[in-house]
Amino acid sequence: MSQITSKIINPYGKKLVVVETEFCGRTLTLEVNRVGFRSTSSVMVRYGDTVVLGTAMLGKSVMGMDYFPLSIDYEEKFYAAGKMSGSRFIKREGRPSDDAILIGRLIDRPIRPLWPKGYRHEVQGVASVLSLDPAFRPDVIAMIAMSAAFMLTGAPFDGPVAGVRVGINEKGEYQAFMSAAELDASKLDLVVAGREGGIMMVEAGANEATEAEVVAALKFAEEAIKPAIAVQQELAKQVGAPKQEYELVLPDAAKQKEVDAWVEGKIGAALRAPYPERNEMIGVLRKQMHDEFAAKIGEEEYKEQLTEYDEALTMALHKDVRKGIIEDNERPDGRKLTEIRPLSSEVGLLPRAHGSSLFTRGVTQGLNIVTLAPLSYSQLVDTMEKNMERRYMHHYNAPGYTVGEVKRLGSPGRREIGHGYLAERALSAVLPSEAEFPYAIRSVTEIMSQNGSTSMAATCSSCLALMDAGVPLKRPVSGIAMGLMVDGKKTYILSDIADAEDFAGDMDFKVTGTTEGITALQMDMKVHGLPVEVLAEALTQGKEGRAFILRHMLETLPEPRKEMSPYAPRVESISINPDKIREIIGKGGETIQRITAETGTEIDIKDDGTVMIASPDKEKIDAAIDWIKSIVEEPEVGRIYKDKPVVSVMDFGAFVQILPGKDGLVHISELSEDRVEKTSDVVKEGDLVTVKLVAIDDRGRLQLSMKAAARELNKK
Repeated sequence: MSQITSKIINPYGKKLVVVETEFCGRTLTLEVNRVGFRSTSSVMVRYGDTVVLGTAMLGKSVMGMDYFPLSIDYEEKFYAAGKMSGSRFIKREGRPSDDAILIGRLIDRPIRPLWPKGYRHEVQGVASVLSLDPAFRPDVIAMIAMSAAFMLTGAPFDGPVAGVRVGINEKGEYQAFMSAAELDASKLDLVVAGREGGIMMVEAGANEATEAEVVAALKFAEEAIKPAIAVQQELAKQVGAPKQEYELVLPDAAKQKEVDAWVEGKIGAALRAPYPERNEMIGVLRKQMHDEFAAKIGEEEYKEQLTEYDEALTMALHKDVRKGIIEDNERPDGRKLTEIRPLSSEVGLLPRAHGSSLFTRGVTQGLNIVTLAPLSYSQLVDTMEKNMERRYMHHYNAPGYTVGEVKRLGSPGRREIGHGYLAERALSAVLPSEAEFPYAIRSVTEIMSQNGSTSMAATCSSCLALMDAGVPLKRPVSGIAMGLMVDGKKTYILSDIADAEDFAGDMDFKVTGTTEGITALQMDMKVHGLPVEVLAEALTQGKEGRAFILRHMLETLPEPRKEMSPYAPRVESISINPDKIREIIGKGGETIQRITAETGTEIDIKDDGTVMIASPDKEKIDAAIDWIKSIVEEPEVGRIYKDKPVVSVMDFGAFVQILPGKDGLVHISELSEDRVEKTSDVVKEGDLVTVKLVAIDDRGRLQLSMKAAARELNKK
């Protein structure tokens, strides 16, 4: 690790400070005081040819706010990749892409828990990619830039945080910073973020990786991030940011003590009941407390303090949840630590949908609808990093009524996009290839009711709806959310957590997979880091829970339906020589337009010669396929061509069109077994005749025979 200073280069008289270290095979460089003079702090991070600017701004404390106003955004810049947006109309970056939103969440998740409870200063972080090295994804470099910037603000941020993306190479070795092509071929695509105290966040997609492979990758990542943590600590030491003064907005200790005394005997075992009965009991308890305290203190005076008392009751309930689990090994709804909530599911409930399902676990319920379309309906993805088609899309919606709230409807937020992406990743590994199932697939989860782990309900309901639609999945997928309570050195792992355990707990760990292995993983910590051994235990317990849920799903629908909905389009594909594509399209698209108009089909042609024909009517598809085959078909010596038109009659014979654009000569001697004086005595232009292709000469001319065709057919 090295530290460099140079001459004064900015208006504030500050010197350039640069620290660097070796990190996973490349030099990681952090630089301060070159740009961003008026931000609270700015750090420019370089790794390979990727350059990311992390800027942090601290605002004033916001009075009356009951949450920490932290926002972290990730900005894609097309110029960073040396490209312009592919849109014909929009060239300036606008609304962030789903990828940018997901990376913003990826950075936010390990950083947010490291601020003290009760901190209410406005904090904004922006990670801007200024240069993109195509050899690897820039997301974890942006995470390091953002963490380093927060370290230099003087705010009470308990960092630093660093991350790494890990895959498994062709040799079976764990490798960081793989290329996009290498990650596509890898069995595992794992992002791990951590600090000195352990792992803070995990995000993964996998092609049925085993629990052992994931644990080994976590250990590899935990070791790999250490230099990136150390270099941030060195930078903070060199810069020496002054500590910020602040006050924490914490619950009134006297009010908390008063509420704790009031709930004595009213919670604990008396409040353990299945959902939604428990939620109703809490509602009654909350109203009872407010009524009694209002009578005791006075209506008007209590109104001003109601929020504080309400929060104190919520805190007392959280403590009660933890106490029940730690002391009695019993959860708020009476379940044991490994017990799954009651399950029910059904499929095919929406008659016009191509596939549908309703999956219910406790009070959490997800309705999923699958729509199939030709591949031409795939989504075009145009971002700083990608220019591709997205064939499988999972969208997630959760309106306010699902949690019993009045909430304005609007476009999906970061949570909705993140939950949809997790469920999409869970199923991507088991989807059939385009060749096996040439369809674009849209899966939409409409959450009907929430009480914990809706993304896993989305995964299970999506799997069932895909099977109901007749999508030939390699294997069905189930998912489960795991929780954790930490009491000193002892940990309590919970299967299938509900909201009460999530709010009171220390970890939210979601895992999806098949009988063969894991397909997706997402873990967020509320404590300041956990060792890999605890996560390994959660994975093992999660495997048992996934298997239990999967058995229930297979009782509802044991395998994908053999027949698709009558309302779904039929798509069939054929392969042709790519050199023949222009012949199908025709001059100015004339030929393909004629085929689609006359057969009523949709046709999509790939550069590799794959032609996909879509229509609800099988006969129309067959007609289009026959037409295309006739265009691209090559003449075959020895084959008999029936009912082919005579296109011209000459003294020496007749020319017959056996394929579009392919004419051959029937010599006068090959018209009949009898002697023929004049060609016109046997055939006329426009006649339909049966011929056999007997030879193709060295100049590509076709030699046909009516006589040979008749002779062969008579034998049959």
